[in-house]
Order: sequence, then structure tokens, then C-alpha cells
Amino acid sequence: MTQPEPSLLLLIPAYNEEERIAPVLVEFAEYFQANYRGKFQLVVVLNGCRDNTIGVVQRIAAQHPTVSAMEFKDPIGKGGALIEGLKLAPLADLIGYVDADGATGPKAFLQLVRLCAGYDCVIGSRWLPGAVLHQSQTWMRRFASRCFHAVVQALLWMNIQDTQCPAKVMRRTAVEKIHGSLLTADLAFDVNLLYSLKRGGFTIREEPTEWTDKAGSKVTQTLMRSSLVMFLSVVRLRLIYSRLYPYLRKPLGPLETWVYQTLHAPRPRPGPRPEEEQK
Repeated sequence: MTQPEPSLLLLIPAYNEEERIAPVLVEFAEYFQANYRGKFQLVVVLNGCRDNTIGVVQRIAAQHPTVSAMEFKDPIGKGGALIEGLKLAPLADLIGYVDADGATGPKAFLQLVRLCAGYDCVIGSRWLPGAVLHQSQTWMRRFASRCFHAVVQALLWMNIQDTQCPAKVMRRTAVEKIHGSLLTADLAFDVNLLYSLKRGGFTIREEPTEWTDKAGSKVTQTLMRSSLVMFLSVVRLRLIYSRLYPYLRKPLGPLETWVYQTLHAPRPRPGPRPEEEQK
């Protein structure tokens, strides 16, 4: 008799994805129904959508019961949406996420899921040998990606080639342990997540994945501003885990509010108080 696989919760953060999310949801729902021997749930976390993304998700959910939605009326950022979605971790043995554009297909994601049997977290990588890129990113996005990687490596020393690939799977126990240290609401959320896992002593495997860059990327449209916000968030993360932070926490608060508002970026969650860090 075939043993059932671990229950799986897949999160898809979405911001104004009315035009392209439907085929992605159908593809994942049908593929996992046919190829996965465990309980599968797909939750779309809507982040301040101004279009009819919720209507599209509800239409697909009526046809595919494994699909559902969490909706936040106010913009909370991609990272904020994932922080909220990860609160559902008790519902499954494994929790993962992909982007709403379908750049990571269900077959590639399932390969990561099955590798999680030996690790606490498995992440897809577009930069390791063996990765299959059906359509590469623009040279500007590749350049920005490698510059960001250099900043992350210099400040946090994680030795991960592709922190930003939005194809990750984690064990429930790891998510529950590090959830309180997820403070970054913008696109640097992935760095915060991986750094928290590393600090928590959890094992991470980086695996070459299959990837198709999609037209209409919101990162490409606001590349300079997004890159600046991500840089500032990584610097902030480094400061939070420095010995100086107990002295910087108060003066940084108003400055953070002003900077993130000026850049029209989701404000990060407050860093821990000194007494919280000692727990």
C-alpha cells in the first residue's frame, strides 16, 4: 500500500493579479490532485488588491476545493502577505510559497517538496548549475540580482546563491519556531526568512530549479525603487542582530517610518525589544 505524503500548504501572495492568476491556480490544483499523495491546500493571500483578483480566486475555488483565499484590504507588501499566510502553518506538515505569475511551475515545485524529507527548508535556485531557465530575466534585473546577492553575502554571510527565488518549502516546526522573527514586509522578506532559519539552526538545501521569467513583473516596473527598499531592509536586518541595536531601536523607529513612507514601501514590523531578544 502506498504511503501518504506529508500534508502540504502552498501560499501564493497576490497583488492585482486578476489578469494572470487563474491559469496558475488551475494548473497547481490539477497537477497536485493527480500527482501528490498527501493533503494539498492552496491559499492565495491577497495584499491590498484594487482589481478583481478576489473574484477570480473565488471562481477557481468553486471548481477546485483545494483553493481558497485570505484577503487583506490594505497593502501590506508581499512579505507582509507571506507573514500572515505563514500563520496557517499548523494546518500542514509542509508550508511553501510561489509567485502568482507561474514562473515556478507545479512540477518544479513538487520536486522541491519531495526533497524536504531530509531538510527543514528547500529553496529553488536560478543560479546553481543545473537550473533550467526557459526565458531569462532582462540584463538589468540580472545585474540588480547579483548586486543584491553581493550585499546580502557581505552583511549576513549566508552562502546562498539565490535568496530571492520565490519557490521555497519548509517544515511546520521550522516555520512556527522562526515566525516571530519575520519582520520584513517588502521583497527582502526572503532574506529575513532564510537568515532566521540559519540562526535557528535549521537545515537549508538550495536546489537548481526550472524557471520561466514572466512578462508584466512588478519588480521590473519599479526596479530602482524596489532595489533601494530591499537594500535598506537588509541593512536594517543586520542592525537588528548587532550589538548596537538596543541603543538604536528608539531613534530608528521614526526614521524607518519616514523612509518607507517616502519610498511607498510596506513598513517593516518593529524589531525585538532587548528583553525579547533574551528569551
